[in-house]
Amino acid sequence: MTSLCSSKRSRLLCLPGVIALFFSGNVLAASCCGGGSSTSLVLPKFSQAMIDVSFDYESYDGFWKSDGTWAADPVGSDLNQYRLNLGHAHRFAPRWQASISAPYVWNQNQYASFERNTNGLGDTKLSIWYEQFDKIACVWKVNDWRDLIPAIYWGGTLTVPTGTSSYDNVADNFDITGLGLYRLDANMLLDKTVYPWNATFSVSYGRYLERPVNREYGSYVEPYDKQRGDRFNASLSFGYTYFTDNMESLTGTIAYAYLQEDEARIDGVIDSTSALRKRSIATTIAWATDDRDWVTKVTWSHAPARDGWGKNFPSTDVITIGVSHVLR
Repeated sequence: MTSLCSSKRSRLLCLPGVIALFFSGNVLAASCCGGGSSTSLVLPKFSQAMIDVSFDYESYDGFWKSDGTWAADPVGSDLNQYRLNLGHAHRFAPRWQASISAPYVWNQNQYASFERNTNGLGDTKLSIWYEQFDKIACVWKVNDWRDLIPAIYWGGTLTVPTGTSSYDNVADNFDITGLGLYRLDANMLLDKTVYPWNATFSVSYGRYLERPVNREYGSYVEPYDKQRGDRFNASLSFGYTYFTDNMESLTGTIAYAYLQEDEARIDGVIDSTSALRKRSIATTIAWATDDRDWVTKVTWSHAPARDGWGKNFPSTDVITIGVSHVLR
């Protein structure tokens, strides 16, 4: 197998692939439906730790009804959410790593003649990843079939409801910064680079834990148990990396993401109106230093305001600006 990744210098060249996927990943958060979740963090191979700081601006433009048709917000509406995301990943074994990420959320909403501005902590994510490969899987030239084997990551994520949800003492949807439920996700990530090209595929399947409810939007209700439906999320991205004479790199990525959540259950009875779906596209530009210790990125994620692109979900545009620092 021919690969320049066997040397220290070449290993550094192979770092942007996995990072680029999570820069272009779909950020799922909404001031109107709960959220405040930040993306997962994955350490590059042979790195010991990573610190990530990013800022999201999410603008809402209508919503999809339960039949998949898109409807505009009332005239005069201006719905926005801002998130400051802080994350840290750490390697604790040759093939094992863990991470934590959490956002602070600001909601700034004007809905017709109603205006509300709130802020608070969003939901926290705790992740663990296992790398099913010993060597970095990037190559500069394909000489046999083994050069096409991707890097495979298996992971699990626990979402902790540290944000404010509709089950807390809130007045309406515009106070929400989190979902109010625990969720366990099983994750898989495939990443392959044949320079200068890169492709990644990620998929996750999540299950919410049932919780008791006795309050909705600040008003006490007859107690019941609620469990949101299982969640499926997938993303496919392709990228191209340009190297300068000083071996700094500029990586451009395009991605497609699909999210689906099944019907919720209330006291074990299916709520047929609760299923949701969303499709979106994203593009990312990431700049990395020659040693790949610092990466700066900008991402634009767009959910087209058209029929068929969602269900029971707002259509949004998200702009993310962030910086990551990798520790060797």
